[in-house]
Amino acid sequence: PFDVTTLSAPDGSITAKYVSVGATLTELWVKDKYGKSRDIALGYDDNTMLLTNPAHPVFNAVVGRYANRIKNGTLLTVILAGTFSIPITKNPQPDGPNVYHIPLNSGTCVTLHGGIIGWDRRNWTIVHQTSTSVTYKHLDAADEGFPGNVTAYVTHSVCNGGILKAEVHATATQKTLQGSSRSTATLFLLATSFKWKARRLTSGKNIKSELVGIQRLIYAGQGYDHAWVYDRDETHLVGTSLWSDVSGIRVDISTNQPAVQVYTANHLNTLRKVVHGGPNVNYTK
Repeated sequence: PFDVTTLSAPDGSITAKYVSVGATLTELWVKDKYGKSRDIALGYDDNTMLLTNPAHPVFNAVVGRYANRIKNGTLLTVILAGTFSIPITKNPQPDGPNVYHIPLNSGTCVTLHGGIIGWDRRNWTIVHQTSTSVTYKHLDAADEGFPGNVTAYVTHSVCNGGILKAEVHATATQKTLQGSSRSTATLFLLATSFKWKARRLTSGKNIKSELVGIQRLIYAGQGYDHAWVYDRDETHLVGTSLWSDVSGIRVDISTNQPAVQVYTANHLNTLRKVVHGGPNVNYTK
């Protein structure tokens, strides 16, 4: 699961390294404003920690079967489990057809990122590879109590101009929650402080007033961990940008997905890579 696949753009602007566990990005090399190459992917110097770190931060993997949180926890006999039904309902339903119980792994009422062993800790198989792209496949055989089997593919690629792409496709044998995601919110170590810009995002009101309204949450949480829904298709546009005035490194994000989540490594007490000033300092600091 820790075989390293290296992709490099022909113009030398970007190099990415992946391992099969979680189809995970482990290194991402780009040039700063001084022309120096930097690895800006958070992670480990020892990739085996992807499977063994008890904190389980989910670094740059394919998150699934469902990215983010599923609420409605309930106590069933001696195990804690989340409850959801097909079709989705606001409140947990009593046991019966199309009601499923999945293990909790974040507090007492939430299933996070696919459960105890999500797609980020499953071994993916390489099915196609070139010098600039790699495609991984994973079969989720009703893992973690989700309904049906899901066959998923992810293709990672790099292109001239410092472009990194990820395409995820999946099919299921029956109706199921399917919300896998390429984890990019913790991807970029730009500087000890950085700015982010979210264009045309809304959660029911203007983005500026929304940010003012959640300042107390941001202060308490020591950063951002918030989702906003785009108010129009951003497939061919730049919907979100993050950058560093210190390094000059900037990422512009385009996606065909309806929302973006910005997470700024709050409470991320994982020791940094050596190239990021580790190993005696964690990423939150």
